[in-house]
This record gives sequence, C-alpha cells and structure tokens, in this order.
Amino acid sequence: MATTRRRGKRPAEPDAAELLGYYREMLLIRRFEEKAGQLYGMGLIAGFCHLYIGQEAVVSGMMAAADPTDSVVTSYRDHGHMLACGMDPKGVMAELTGRSGGYSRGKGGSMHMFSHEKHFYGGHGIVGAQVPIGTGLGFSHQYRGDGGVCHCYLGDGAINQGQVYESFNMASLWSLPVVYVIENNKYAMGTSVERAAAGTELYRRGAAYNIPGEAVDGMDILAVRDAAFRALGHARGGQGPYILEMKTYRYRGHSMSDPAKYRTKEEVSRMREQHDPIDTLKAKLLANGVVDEAALKEIDREVKAVVTEAAEFAQTSPEPDAAALWADVLVEA
Repeated sequence: MATTRRRGKRPAEPDAAELLGYYREMLLIRRFEEKAGQLYGMGLIAGFCHLYIGQEAVVSGMMAAADPTDSVVTSYRDHGHMLACGMDPKGVMAELTGRSGGYSRGKGGSMHMFSHEKHFYGGHGIVGAQVPIGTGLGFSHQYRGDGGVCHCYLGDGAINQGQVYESFNMASLWSLPVVYVIENNKYAMGTSVERAAAGTELYRRGAAYNIPGEAVDGMDILAVRDAAFRALGHARGGQGPYILEMKTYRYRGHSMSDPAKYRTKEEVSRMREQHDPIDTLKAKLLANGVVDEAALKEIDREVKAVVTEAAEFAQTSPEPDAAALWADVLVEA
C-alpha cells in the first residue's frame, strides 16, 4: 500500500477520497514508526533511529500539493518522508534492519536511503548538510526546465547553521525553485528553540535574502496543505524560494537513545491530547460524515497489515553478502 505522488493542481477543497488518503498516509507513517521503534528495542535495527511520530501532517500536507516532478531532501528524521514519497514500506524497513532488500541494499541504514525513481534524495546525518543539496536540486529543476520544485526539509537546530544562509543567498540570487520547510518541533536534540535561537520566528530567517516566509500549524494537515500550495506555486511560478516554518512536535526523544528528560510528561500528553494530527483529521472526518468509526478501524487494520508485512520482509531478507562491501563505492575511470 505504498502511497503515490499527487499532482499539484489545487482543487477548491479536498474531497472525501483525498481526505481519507491523507488520513491513511499519516496513519501508515505512525504505525510504521511504532514498528520501527519495536524492532529497534529488539536489537534488529542498529545505530541511530530518529522517529517521526507526531510530525506526520508536515510531510503528508506538503506532498498533498506536490507535482510528480518535485524532489525531496531532508535530514535524518526521514522515514515519514520516504513513505509519503511513495517508497515501498518493505524496502524502507529492510534498509533500517540492514538487509539486502533495502533501498540502499542494507548498507545505508536509516540516514542514507535514496530513491531516484521517487525523487527522494536522502536522509542526511550531518545537521544542515541537506540544505545546500536541496538548493542544488532546485538549480537542477531550473536548468532542466522540468517545472519541478525541491522540497528541502530542515529542523529548528539546522536553521542556525552557516551553510543554510549561503544556500538562501544563492537560491534567492538565482530565483531557484526551492521551498525550505523548517520542521520546528521545539527541541533541537535536547535544547529548546528559545535557548538556541536569538530570534524564534524562524520563517523570517530569509528576510535578508528577500525570501518570503510564513509560520504554519504543522499539526493540522489541511493548514499545511494550504500553505504548501501557496509556497510551491510561488516557487513553481519562477518567483524564487519560499520558507515555511512548520510548528510541529515530536512525541518521542530526539533518537531512540534519548530519554527526553528536558521536557515534562505533561507537556507531551497535552500535545497528544489537544493537537495530534491524526486525531484532528479523524474528528473532522467523523463530524462531516465523510466516514464512520467502522471504516476508520478497517483502514487501521489495512495499514497494520502493510506494516506487519514490511517487518516480516525485513526480518527474512538476507544480510548483504561480504562481497558487496565495495559495490557502489568507487567508479573505475
């Protein structure tokens, strides 16, 4: 049940089928990440693992406005972006477990997965390193004249990195089609944005480079979708880059090794109870008579089956052969 990239022609309002598609996609990301957390606890996923639980509305809302020619690049909290781009959950989970059936044949892991077919260019472990790459992808779209826009995701920690501003300057100077999506989940690792940033209105960070921006409720997929159409339309229309600051929240720690003691349990519970993106859309679907509880439970069963199949595939897929160690590393000139 891999999701497919949608076309960026905006209808007045999403219809029932689209709303259910958004719900299903966010639920797939949530259930996939919950299973990844379980596999990590079982020792089947090694190294770093950064879960996207709580932030599902950001990438799902952006992809609701995407064009098939658009490209996506992000940081290490990337599994949700892969699934929203339409990458096969089995291939993603197999890569997480280091198996040969994974997208990078088991040699990349969580932070080094790519799919040229789905226009997904990583997953990058160095904070802020994806921003120059995303700017380059924007240049590629402009050079090729394919009408695409790069969705370049970064966090509230990366926004303070110097290479981000070099990228902003170049993107604005050349009017590159890039939308910089700042996923402000309030904590860069364990440091709150208020302690790390002299100016906390992160969407204004492009002002010195004449890049417009806006803050968005990143826990509401319909608010994200509306902002995405505005930003992508701006960039696709040849007006240059745009910044979207998504006010979002992660429920888990920075990574699986983070106990997240820098915030209270009450804070996390309050966000879950009052702002959960999946529950918010679920309430709208039920209130508007789009669907009933039985249908939503059936969607959940279908999604869980997809995730279970992905986990089984990952655990039964063979590990990479030692002979493949040097494959895809060096090109003989």
